[in-house]
Amino acid sequence: MTRYAITAPSTLNATIKLPASKSISNRALIICALSGGICMPENLSDCDDTDVTLRALRDRPETIDIKAAGTSMRFMTAYLAATVQPDHDTQLITGTERMKHRPIKILVDALRLLGADIEYAGEEGFPPLRIRGKQLQGGTLEIAGNVSSQYISALLLIGPMLKNGLELRLTGDVISRPYIDLTLWTMREFGADAEWTSVDTIAVRPKPYVPRHYYIENDWSAASYWYEMMALTTQRDAEVRLDGLMDGSKQGDSSVKYIFSLLGIKTVFDSKEPGKPTTVTLRKNGHRIRRLEYDFVNSPDLAQTFVVLCAMMDIPFHFTGLQTLKIKETDRIKALKTEMRKLGYVISDINDSELKWDGERCESDELPVINTYEDHRMALAFAPVALVRPIVINNPYVVTKSYPHFWSDLENTGFIIKKEEV
Repeated sequence: MTRYAITAPSTLNATIKLPASKSISNRALIICALSGGICMPENLSDCDDTDVTLRALRDRPETIDIKAAGTSMRFMTAYLAATVQPDHDTQLITGTERMKHRPIKILVDALRLLGADIEYAGEEGFPPLRIRGKQLQGGTLEIAGNVSSQYISALLLIGPMLKNGLELRLTGDVISRPYIDLTLWTMREFGADAEWTSVDTIAVRPKPYVPRHYYIENDWSAASYWYEMMALTTQRDAEVRLDGLMDGSKQGDSSVKYIFSLLGIKTVFDSKEPGKPTTVTLRKNGHRIRRLEYDFVNSPDLAQTFVVLCAMMDIPFHFTGLQTLKIKETDRIKALKTEMRKLGYVISDINDSELKWDGERCESDELPVINTYEDHRMALAFAPVALVRPIVINNPYVVTKSYPHFWSDLENTGFIIKKEEV
């Protein structure tokens, strides 16, 4: 097993070119394929999740190994169900062992109601799936709004290709709404007629996508780890510049700039021209709140960053809206509680949907060795702890899922990373 021992520099001053948004990349790839695939999006993410989608759409193999890419599994399932593949009568879509235990029944049931021909090739309710693509009729569907937004986005993406379009009614509380809005926004960028018609209903008319040149902005989720480093460093004049971000971004995780303003970090945009990527400069403003309470229902991928950060800053917290964390790359609630104890912090959970820390401590490991559970965000969120104390990250290569050059960016900033084989 490979692990990285990380030591932080005494000063933090860096210019970072962030990876492109994998959320937008995956949506744009599916839409481009549905529009005829004439133009490839510019600044496409080079992460694993995008790579498996790109290869599946380009190579059209009979068996598609989506690996650990949850978004790709959901989006490709809908895409394969709604398109006739000239090379194969059916296709099998599968992934890692963890992927075979991530639920997909809600999406499969919804697609079947639209006329999809999908069979489980293993355990009922989970991948792998055997799919026979065909023209789907469309119509009206009801789906729970408090499940993964990726199910909803997968259905929306194929909406313009359905004979009768799609009316999607979301029941109960709607979580991760910004991810749904990001899907609708990207669809409209390619000419789709898709919109919220009420607080819980989305209509997609049967109007085909229009091919176009498209530039993908960089990733606000990746930016969160540099914000975390800025918050953890004791250097008053520290400065980090992040290239390729956009003011007014549709990415849900762009909310990170508002949350970090409460924790002492100021965000300055070089340009605020709408739709234009620019450089964002992070500086300390000297002010922070004493306790953070936040509902992450619209940005659950930021939760790990703030659990680690607030504890390390000795800021008690209560985070809600975390009900999707148990079905991510790992059970993130359990993983966070386990690994934070190694740092000396006792985190409690409530109803598998909330995390809370009121200052309770335990004895920490002399040299904490953090397990990553095949989850990129565990490695990314814990690595900045090196600014406070030395830390070791097991299986560090998991970052390739979303931020392939993270470790080289750290080294270029002055972090010392020692590779160990154990």
